[in-house]
Amino acid sequence: MPVTTTLSADQKEKIISINGRFDFTAHQDFIKAYKSDEKGEKAYVVDLRNADYMDSSAMGMLLQLREYAAQHRVALKNANETVMEVLRIANFGKLFQVQ
Repeated sequence: MPVTTTLSADQKEKIISINGRFDFTAHQDFIKAYKSDEKGEKAYVVDLRNADYMDSSAMGMLLQLREYAAQHRVALKNANETVMEVLRIANFGKLFQVQ
């Protein structure tokens, strides 16, 4: 499955892990992953450790998550060099906490 979710030990963060290509084929799973809780109840972490590709539709999905999360934090973590370059070019460091 390209998108999996877990909760942090303290249950305050929803961790959304991306596996393989992060593109439009992951859209439905990604939306379900963050909309399965009450709106804006948690901070979100998108773990990109196993994502080997990311396109513009994935960036759009991340922006949708940011809007959904409202005032809660959205962090993008563990991106490889290729994915990190896409995030840098798009200036996502200004919109998200990128680690």
